[in-house]
Amino acid sequence: MIYLASPYSHPDFSVREQRFQAACTAAAALMRSGHQVFSPIVHGHPLTQHGLPGDWPFWEPHARWHLERCSEVVVLTLEGWSRSVGVQAETALANELRKPVRYQVPCAR
Repeated sequence: MIYLASPYSHPDFSVREQRFQAACTAAAALMRSGHQVFSPIVHGHPLTQHGLPGDWPFWEPHARWHLERCSEVVVLTLEGWSRSVGVQAETALANELRKPVRYQVPCAR
């Protein structure tokens, strides 16, 4: 299973929505090519519309659970990925768990 990491948090809702859409596009492309994929942004963004927070401290235990079960991590290199607290924590966890990490340029929809 691939864990698809991508930046999310931003004060502007439209940026969060764009990041969600890009993660959906990337997850769908990976799934079309035969991979099992978990994306915390694809899963979590709709839940923030129902009152859950969108920050790393809330999602970290969920991310760890999925990272422990994945075979690799793919980082979607959307603008802000290298400064994202969540992405940096996810890649650090992946390294701690000895999971391969690769970087993917976002694809067009």
